[in-house]
Amino acid sequence: MSAQDFTTTLIVDQSPEEVFNAVTNVRGWWSEQIDGHTAQLNDIFDYHYEDIHRCKVKLIEVIPNQKIVWLVEQNYFKFTEDKTEWTDTKPTFEISEKNGKTALRFTHVGLVPDYECFDICRDSWTNYIQNSLKKLITTGKGMPNGKDKPQTENEKKLSAK
Repeated sequence: MSAQDFTTTLIVDQSPEEVFNAVTNVRGWWSEQIDGHTAQLNDIFDYHYEDIHRCKVKLIEVIPNQKIVWLVEQNYFKFTEDKTEWTDTKPTFEISEKNGKTALRFTHVGLVPDYECFDICRDSWTNYIQNSLKKLITTGKGMPNGKDKPQTENEKKLSAK
């Protein structure tokens, strides 16, 4: 990890197990358009949002209630010159407990300001982690993309193009 990798942290009252279960329920907070499994080591899933963003993700590290690391094996962005910008990056979820609270630190290792997608991806990840995933953890209902239903303002703008 470098200081430039995108990182955001949230703190909740729920247990590390509840946070872990929410993170691995990718359809519950990122997108309902996920094909494949999203919870166990070596699981592979495909994400797609219209013709704007598609990626293939493999879970390369899973430590229950502590850590999950994804490897983006393939990526396609319609809106960047380098369509594969996320390829070989590692979205990482680290869960820790302190003073009766649970912290979730999300770092997209390899997502750095040099990337053309950085601003859009930073804003989108912030929304998914701080809004949708947090709601899934705290209320049991996240705000994932539905079929043809953009979640973020950036996705709405990209869909309109």
